[in-house]
Amino acid sequence: MAQNLQNGERLRPVDLARGHGLSTQAVRNYEEAGILPAAGRTPHGYRTYTSLHAGALRAFLALVPGHGHQTATSIMRAVNEGAAEEALRLIDESHAQLLDDRRTLQAVESALRDLEPTTPSGPDAGPEPTAASEAGGTFIGPLAGKLGIRPATLRKWERAGLVRPRRDPLTGYRVYDEADVRDARLAHQLRRGGYLLEQIAPLLAQVRAAGGLEPLEGALRDWHGRLSARGRAMLTGAAELEAYLRERG
Repeated sequence: MAQNLQNGERLRPVDLARGHGLSTQAVRNYEEAGILPAAGRTPHGYRTYTSLHAGALRAFLALVPGHGHQTATSIMRAVNEGAAEEALRLIDESHAQLLDDRRTLQAVESALRDLEPTTPSGPDAGPEPTAASEAGGTFIGPLAGKLGIRPATLRKWERAGLVRPRRDPLTGYRVYDEADVRDARLAHQLRRGGYLLEQIAPLLAQVRAAGGLEPLEGALRDWHGRLSARGRAMLTGAAELEAYLRERG
């Protein structure tokens, strides 16, 4: 039978649940997942918790907004199993991912600074060059390799309206001019930032129509805000986890 890990007032599952707007079943699920230490039991078999369990629950709920449910669960499980170094490694990985996401956002902003109005296309655009080299363009394979994606991904983006390559009149191959390459780079970075294809397509269409970056400014502000909120949530989670580690001794 599991024993209480901390002397003091005994808490029922409902006592833990009410303080955080949870159900008693959620508290039991957290215990079974290893997020909370094992509960004590009364002679009649009812679960009892202590302030240590309350601290574990506070730490977990504080970790979730910054690290996500899965990683927060792994962190708490590691702590409760006495593997503090593993918990710290998981936290380090989350911080590294946040830094990588910030760098991705910087890359998007850098790409946007280089974005220029696209060259008109269609019937009024004038005669097309007969080869990609004459137009200074590139084919699908080299572009996919440069972006680190598969050619099938570029074809999918084309169907979604993210890129609009022309066709070489002699070979029928897709030819991506400088503007297409920039659009593909933007699409790639925005996808890494968590945006869906249906969200990216209208943004790129508006940029082409407006010949400027204004349509993306709101998205970038939102992206900055989400990264900042994640960073601050990580700080809050770290404080609660540190308090729990101190209580565990």
